[in-house]
Amino acid sequence: MDISTLKLFIAVMRERSFTDVANAYRLAPSSVSRTIAALEKELGIRLFQRSTRKLEPTEAGMIYFTRISPFIDELVAAQQFAADVSKEPRGTLRVTTATSYGQVAIVPLLPKFAKRYPLVSIELVLTDNYLDLIEDRIDVAIRLGKLENSSHIAKRLAKMDFYICASPEYLDEYGKPERPEQIKDHKCLLFPRAGHSLNWLLKDRQQNITEIAIGGKCLITNALAIKQCLLNGMGLSLLPDWLVGQDINEGRLIHLFTDYVATATDFESSVWLLYPSRDYLPLKTRVFIDFLQTEMGS
Repeated sequence: MDISTLKLFIAVMRERSFTDVANAYRLAPSSVSRTIAALEKELGIRLFQRSTRKLEPTEAGMIYFTRISPFIDELVAAQQFAADVSKEPRGTLRVTTATSYGQVAIVPLLPKFAKRYPLVSIELVLTDNYLDLIEDRIDVAIRLGKLENSSHIAKRLAKMDFYICASPEYLDEYGKPERPEQIKDHKCLLFPRAGHSLNWLLKDRQQNITEIAIGGKCLITNALAIKQCLLNGMGLSLLPDWLVGQDINEGRLIHLFTDYVATATDFESSVWLLYPSRDYLPLKTRVFIDFLQTEMGS
């Protein structure tokens, strides 16, 4: 058996899907299935139980995976060591971040990175769920908010501020709230955050904090969609600077309560870079981190 077959087997074991692995490797699902079937025939054991709905490893398959995956991972690392000797970044870099943030802040930078480092392939996984960096083979995760305790290496990429804002058209029709307490009299567009209430916190220059219980008939789970609703005059909302800063500067949205600092979660929110704690950081990862810090760092 060759190494590529074993890499494919490990990928299928981790993804539990021929289709997902086929898409990642740019192969036909039938080709992945045939490769695994050939490996099973060579080993004389069944590695997976197949059904129309799911793909589950057999006990023998799990034992085989547990024994060979460290060696294959070490081989891949050795190949990366050797490639880095050339001082030219290369290989596939898996990056994950929140869906809206990735679309607004990361995707526009990819052409510049690709032009600078043509031998590096980017796999950008946009999801609002936190992926496990080890289990999901993530090289760099970009996380928003307060940094949770983690065994991974973390670097702050940028501070993140939040603005309560609305469109000029909405304010012309419904009036501009002058005090935080008046927010309750307005239509609010709500963005649910896991583990947090829908209340907004405002801190004045004397460090006094006012908590406002927010009500509204429109709850949306995507920040980009909330921004579009704001631009269409549907109400006011609390959104991060990276999403609405340009709209505020160009007059499409109005920043309310400029004498306050606002948040829905924590006043020390930031954008963080996380990567697995390893003795050796591949060159492809190092140049990507340096690139983001240069382009976006504060």
